[in-house]
Amino acid sequence: MLRINKDSRLPLYYQLSDAIAEKIESGEWGAHTKLPSERELCDIYGVSRATVRQAMQELEINGYIYKVQGKGTFVNPKKIKQDLLKFYSFTEEMKKLGKTPSSSVIDFSVVKCNEKVAKKMRLKPGDPVYQFTRLRLADNEPMMLETTYIPCHRFPGITREMLEARPLYDILTEEHKARLTMAEEIFTPVLVRKNEAELLQYMAQSPGMMIERLTYEEDAIIEYTKGIARGDKFEYRVVLK
Repeated sequence: MLRINKDSRLPLYYQLSDAIAEKIESGEWGAHTKLPSERELCDIYGVSRATVRQAMQELEINGYIYKVQGKGTFVNPKKIKQDLLKFYSFTEEMKKLGKTPSSSVIDFSVVKCNEKVAKKMRLKPGDPVYQFTRLRLADNEPMMLETTYIPCHRFPGITREMLEARPLYDILTEEHKARLTMAEEIFTPVLVRKNEAELLQYMAQSPGMMIERLTYEEDAIIEYTKGIARGDKFEYRVVLK
């Protein structure tokens, strides 16, 4: 166990935060383990209640812990590390991690695309597109909320039932012989809004990541997705060579 050095120039809360983070990263305190109370941490590390509270705040901001009103403070599950070096799908990435992926279709309709979506997808305003919103889950835990637009003329016959039964990319590539040649993604840090937080089972105004994806078939854009990922569940990595 890391000791708190009161003669160090490092702030006590910073040392305490590091000590607890080490226990979590080493696996000594696993996912959903309840942490000792503030008073117990004061006794264990010989620090004040104010120091413990500041350390807890630091750990919560950095995604190590979460609080449950009236029950205590618990260890967050490890973030899913997503490499951004190649084309990927949520379903396949979750399977690689040994998790069971699933999707709940919140909304599905055929609409005339507005100017914003038309511009994104190089369509004409008013062109028909499928618009659907899916809650993406791993081991039944909400991870992302996505709204997707697909051009109807390229992919006729898509139904809500299809999306509930199969991954989208399987439908596009197997049923319609689409060739997914490239995807472009834009990441923007955001605060999760109340309606999004309710679906994601997450605190409103907590950190999240907005991800906009454009998927190409040669020069044609065949998918535009705008999603919100929970900030405590994902870690994205890019390797520069």
